Amino acid sequence: MLIGMILSCYGFAQVLVLDKLEVSDIVKIVITFVTGVTLFIIGITCIQKRTLELAVLQDSKSVKKIKKSVDSKDMGPKIVVIGGGIGLNKVITGLKNYTSNLTAIVTVSSYGNTKKRKPTDDIRNSIIALSKNSTEMEKLMNLPIDKGIVFGDIYLDSIGKANNDFTKGVEKNSSILSMVGKVLPATLDEMHICVELEDGTVIEEKEKIAEITTNKVTKINRVFINPTNCRTAPGIVEAIKEADAIIIGPGSLYTEVIPNLLIKNVARTIRESKAYKIYISNIMTQNGHTDDYSLSDHIKAITEHAGAQIIDYCICDNGDIIPEILRKYNKAGASLVDIDKQNIKDVRIIKADVSYTEGEYIRHNPDALAKQIIEIIVNDLRFKDKQTDEQYVLLNTKLKENKKKFKSIKKPKHKKEKRIKSKSKFSSKYQDRIESIRESEKISDINKKIHEKAKQMTDAVEKKEKEKFLKEMKK
Repeated sequence: MLIGMILSCYGFAQVLVLDKLEVSDIVKIVITFVTGVTLFIIGITCIQKRTLELAVLQDSKSVKKIKKSVDSKDMGPKIVVIGGGIGLNKVITGLKNYTSNLTAIVTVSSYGNTKKRKPTDDIRNSIIALSKNSTEMEKLMNLPIDKGIVFGDIYLDSIGKANNDFTKGVEKNSSILSMVGKVLPATLDEMHICVELEDGTVIEEKEKIAEITTNKVTKINRVFINPTNCRTAPGIVEAIKEADAIIIGPGSLYTEVIPNLLIKNVARTIRESKAYKIYISNIMTQNGHTDDYSLSDHIKAITEHAGAQIIDYCICDNGDIIPEILRKYNKAGASLVDIDKQNIKDVRIIKADVSYTEGEYIRHNPDALAKQIIEIIVNDLRFKDKQTDEQYVLLNTKLKENKKKFKSIKKPKHKKEKRIKSKSKFSSKYQDRIESIRESEKISDINKKIHEKAKQMTDAVEKKEKEKFLKEMKK
């Protein structure tokens, strides 16, 4: 480039300084000038080529580094999953393949019901789900020690005592057990979940909700926790604030999903967060809890308890259900959740095939769920032109790898029917009674309106009579 600039300048200078230009001078000037320009262009080309080579080399190193981190899962978006039960464990089982920055916030709400279920059951199951070798961890955690006591109960109790704090003990499981992510209890306070039915009945025992609701042929009006001022466990608010994505559900709407949002500062922190707020809808309704609930009813219940702007996206199942298994659910009082997209506003609905059968049960597919969640993050990064961002490369690479795996896995062949909204046992058994109650309510409303109109007419007549009487008195 330097030589080219000198030759070009020399050739141009000759034109200015020479008094007379001979043919030989013109040829010499043209050759000098063209040679200079050519060398200058070659110089620029060489610089650009070298710059690109360095950029490609750097990108190659970055990709290798990112791919290495994908395998070790040292990188990845910070994701918080809120819920409890099997649904939460399915979500974190899939997400642990994409990131190690996972925090499972688990409902600890089985106080007073220890005969059937211990308060730490969900924590133990989440530890199993986040373990690198879930099969072996399940054997260890569920190893019977004494009557009704397993190794996991003793372990969690011991690690809490060793750290003088149950939450710190549970949090340290990540390093002790080589887990992908961490599990935190939603609260350390003793918490009871209570529900109020539409007829005013209050139920304070979780296990009696379905029975009482079904017998009274009424629905749940609201759920509340007792005491109402339960404090969040240490680290919960911080995890939500730092999260890139917050996953709510799936799980029992009134006993696993909403109660977590009622704990002090949880819902407010979620609303204020700039993270992706994703609700994963249940596939089936729950007998005695969400009978005949549509997707909009589920979302409405959450927003009524936790406030608006708590959900940005909703992932719901769009797959096929084996009729034989569906009929078993219907007999047990459950039905498919109707996806009434037209009744939902301000929430982006994502329909996908995220269900599969596990024995005789319909479950959420961990890999399919995780794929949908990560695609939301990746698509948003692509929209923001962050294709060179390390997080984008990491997630996109992993998504491509998993898509190949999905294609290679052949689905088992069985006779399926398209998802059709079918009536549950609850609807079939009490349909006449429900219609009777609805008719009574309509008649009551009509009578009320007639009574109000009659009263207005009476008041108007009395007012006229009074005015007439006063006029006559004046005369």
